[in-house]
Amino acid sequence: MTMPIGPVSTGAVSATDAGRSSGTTLGKPSDTPGPFGESLNALLASVDESAGLANSAVGNMMDGTGDVHQAMIALQRAENSLELTVQVRNKLVQAYQDVMRMTI
Repeated sequence: MTMPIGPVSTGAVSATDAGRSSGTTLGKPSDTPGPFGESLNALLASVDESAGLANSAVGNMMDGTGDVHQAMIALQRAENSLELTVQVRNKLVQAYQDVMRMTI
């Protein structure tokens, strides 16, 4: 039994529309990222934002203006988002290595 894999982006893009929507043609890379690249950029921005919130929460805790619990929650969220990003990176590297090992 196989399970279907859904699209990464919120809107489904067909294989023929993928090149047109991201501004690429066959053999020419585009300067703008496609839906997958945009998703990765959003993930990295989210990780950066959560790390900034954790830093400010710890700073507020050290000043005495913040709560210890809020700082710990912010730190845990930042850690979880970083772990997710590392796992996504690991899967991307593994997929790249699998593709490179394929014979043509």
